[in-house]
Amino acid sequence: MSSPLVVPAYADRSLADVVPAVASALGATHGGPAGLVLPDASSYVILLIDGLGERLLQRYAHVAPFLSSLSGRPGTAGVPSTTATSLTSLGTGLAPGQHGLVGYTARVPGTDQLLNHLLWDQEIDPEQWQPHPTAFSELTRVGVAVSNVNKRHFDGSGLTVAGHRGATFIGADLVGERIAAVVAAAALAPALVYTYEGDLDYTGHRHGVASAEWLQQLAAIDSTTEQLREALPSSVRLLVVADHGMIDSPAERRIDVDTTPGLRDGVVLLGGEARFRHLYCRNGAVADVVATWRERLGEDATVLTRDEAIGRGWFGRVEENVVPRLGEVMVACHSDFTVVSSRDFPLEQRLIGFHGSLTEDEMRIPILLA
Repeated sequence: MSSPLVVPAYADRSLADVVPAVASALGATHGGPAGLVLPDASSYVILLIDGLGERLLQRYAHVAPFLSSLSGRPGTAGVPSTTATSLTSLGTGLAPGQHGLVGYTARVPGTDQLLNHLLWDQEIDPEQWQPHPTAFSELTRVGVAVSNVNKRHFDGSGLTVAGHRGATFIGADLVGERIAAVVAAAALAPALVYTYEGDLDYTGHRHGVASAEWLQQLAAIDSTTEQLREALPSSVRLLVVADHGMIDSPAERRIDVDTTPGLRDGVVLLGGEARFRHLYCRNGAVADVVATWRERLGEDATVLTRDEAIGRGWFGRVEENVVPRLGEVMVACHSDFTVVSSRDFPLEQRLIGFHGSLTEDEMRIPILLA
């Protein structure tokens, strides 16, 4: 049942390398990542389609003929392969071990509280939690017009401030106004325009990938992307990327830590998400927790200590303030296996599609040029 795990391609062809590569193509910097070289252009538009893994696009190419016609070698997400982590890597140009948004949820050091990075549900200043200048702000500083065209309710959110500050936020809730706003912002050459499409991920979580609903949503996004390309002048390049892929997990491939004897032993706090768990342990309990989880999960997951995961390069270079946000033990699921918690994360019980781990389906992302 085990699945090979993908090592993220940091400083080569990962999501964190996309904006540095665009900066080089705009002539704003010298020497972008060697693994991602883009053609020069007056302006670039980055469209991020949430949940569109490279393997999914290959599998359902007939549903997305425009996207499938575009050229480009795939890259990788970072670890975990989840939205908050990936969007921050894109906007900052940093690996997760540097920017510190290391999962859907992560421990607030010194507490037994989790910060939900999507909801930003703790009283924490996002500029202190992620103190580095973003890649967006660095481009703004050297004279590039950087815009974030997104739904209005994202304006000023903790995640937006942490990962995308430095870009001018342009609210656009509807497809038509989003395309018009992107075209107008891209005219301010040299320009970088970032825009986000989140409905495919939403559909996959609730209905599963390859469901009729998901396939219809992919077809709609394919058509909208072609419409965007046609609306842009030829001097502007469109770069299509994703933040992760997705896997469906059937009920029989889920284990509930709250109904499985032993899995809560020694664990003070359960974080992360169903495909990639952070286990925050009592003092002295790490070895026992690792042994118990490895025995119980077997070939369904890779269970590592924090030091082992860091040593494998899962998070890139990990800064000192980020270390305690990581679980002392980490669980990366294989195949279609998930680790749920009916007590702490009841919403997970109702989901079909998941992501977060290091499998090919989750980690491989398209990097497509139009």
